[in-house]
Amino acid sequence: MRQSQYWTPIRGQYSAPFDTLAQTVPTDGQVTKIDQAQNKVTLKHGPIKNLDMDGMTMVFVVGDPAQLKSIKVGDKVKFEADRVDGRLTVTKIQKAK
Repeated sequence: MRQSQYWTPIRGQYSAPFDTLAQTVPTDGQVTKIDQAQNKVTLKHGPIKNLDMDGMTMVFVVGDPAQLKSIKVGDKVKFEADRVDGRLTVTKIQKAK
């Protein structure tokens, strides 16, 4: 029996899952609403390149709820977002300098 000289790993086998290959990119935004009870923030933001998303205003889940304590409505922020378990999630957020 002859073996193939080509080998392709199955998704997730010996490599990172496809949905984690894109690197997050810092994006400018402004906080329009904070819902601490639901760990959500509404941001008016510019294009999010790693998600191929145009600028808009939308609600995000916040991965680390403690980050919500450092921002308030009206703050200009830099944030990073990604898909986590199928949900658009802010993985990092801080006041813009």
